Amino acid sequence: MSEVQSVQWFPGHMAKTRRAIQSSLKLVDLVAELIDARIPVSSRNPVLKSIIGNKPKIVLLNKSDMADPARTAEWVDYFKQHKTVAIPIDCKTGKGLNRLLPEIKNILREQIAAWERKGMVGRPIRIMVVGVPNVGKSSLINRLCKGGNAGKAAVQDKPGVTRRNQWFTIGKGLELLDTPGILWPKFEDQKVGLRLALIGSIRDEILNTDELAVELIRFLKTQYPGILTERYEVEETQKETELLC
Repeated sequence: MSEVQSVQWFPGHMAKTRRAIQSSLKLVDLVAELIDARIPVSSRNPVLKSIIGNKPKIVLLNKSDMADPARTAEWVDYFKQHKTVAIPIDCKTGKGLNRLLPEIKNILREQIAAWERKGMVGRPIRIMVVGVPNVGKSSLINRLCKGGNAGKAAVQDKPGVTRRNQWFTIGKGLELLDTPGILWPKFEDQKVGLRLALIGSIRDEILNTDELAVELIRFLKTQYPGILTERYEVEETQKETELLC
């Protein structure tokens, strides 16, 4: 994608969220990092790596139903090579979530064994859910809560809905800590900001949505030729602005 507007968005509550995540780490056994399978690099907050440190972690590639399956498979292999379990999921349908608990128990098998030796059989596993805004954290919790007694997490198709840490008790011995979406103070690469804007992680009010749409069309024409014709029955040889109109 070519560079368009400079995109930055770091409201005050995100600095507070960063501190809250750091202080809450001692309360959890594992961190579940949600990223968007369509932009797995751009939707990873580099600040979280330093905050999480050596805490056990699992990566969830959400919205994998809208991503290129071949690329998603490559990313799963990438994380495996870096000794991190990654699962493609879709929080809306629940696809892939049946793997979550078995994988978590495998990651924490030594810790669970230690609990059992101390007589703490059935001790709930406590998981912190982190990620950038609008990546699907609350949708994940609501899908896992379905049929349980945990209530519902706030879900809207815009960033900044969750503003405080919230605990949810899930069936099958899980307790989840939902955290507000957190970005980082400055995007060194403006392509990162652009991609985050395109998936809805940045408020529309500060964006030129027409320019974003043109950039998205340009990207799709270059990387996935024919997809616009297949979906919208338009001629892709037209200029991006004509396609937008």
